[in-house]
Amino acid sequence: MFTGLSAFPLTPLRDDQVDLDAFGRIITMLAGSGVDSITALGSTGSYAYLDRDERQRVVAAAVAAAGDTPVIAGIGALRTSHAIAYARDAVDAGAQAVLLAPLTYQALTVEDVYGFYGDVLGHLTVPLVVYDNPGTTHFTFTDELYGRLAALPGVASIKIPGLPAGVTAEQRVARIRDVVPERVTIGISGDPFAADALNGGCDAWYSVIAGTLPEPALRITRAALTGDAAGAAAESARLQPLWDLFAEHGGSNRVVAAIAEELGLAPANSLPLPIRGLDASARARLLDTLATLELR
Repeated sequence: MFTGLSAFPLTPLRDDQVDLDAFGRIITMLAGSGVDSITALGSTGSYAYLDRDERQRVVAAAVAAAGDTPVIAGIGALRTSHAIAYARDAVDAGAQAVLLAPLTYQALTVEDVYGFYGDVLGHLTVPLVVYDNPGTTHFTFTDELYGRLAALPGVASIKIPGLPAGVTAEQRVARIRDVVPERVTIGISGDPFAADALNGGCDAWYSVIAGTLPEPALRITRAALTGDAAGAAAESARLQPLWDLFAEHGGSNRVVAAIAEELGLAPANSLPLPIRGLDASARARLLDTLATLELR
């Protein structure tokens, strides 16, 4: 579960209700594509906007549709007790691992976050992925904290954000590996960085685009992990217009939702309000990009 390509699907909404039929079709498509795992209720899956009952139903639907493909379930929450409850629900629904981010309203300290993971792990019976996503959680992990968390029983992987400027992927992975044991995998998020990170030694790609367009993500992953660094880099470079759209719209969420809607995988206006999708002009540009990249 913690190497290769993990696809992060959208959780589509219809009239402010989770569209489980559309979600199930997305999961079935992903399971048939050959991705190594499916992570339901990641940031692309809008977990922070869903209540407990909605999360339970989403994880159960993912497990039911995924077949033999392992399902990892996001359990991020503002309160420790809520994260523990979401973890229990996910395990009861059949998730084989969980993904935990430290959501914030009041700013969290390093000790807050370390205690948060320790408390949740004390109630877990499946492995946990540490989710470092400062763009959404507004908490920045240090390498020292990575090391402390990786020493906790049950931590199986660390999902790192995109590579910092001026640091090569090899350097970044080596610095993390200095403090993280080999049993804990290192996975990249931030899709534009994936090819470099996998070529530089990351074990996994926790991928937004794979949740809607798994084929190009699989090409990048398989090339990198079989030693074809040039092939992985070339496929990522080919997708640069898509990465540019991610940057232009403040991240991948709105763009991926629009792709899913245009491909018929999700209903119109599938994001949870108050998040607005792409306007007509941006959507037209996206459609041109998809056509140029032969992704429609």
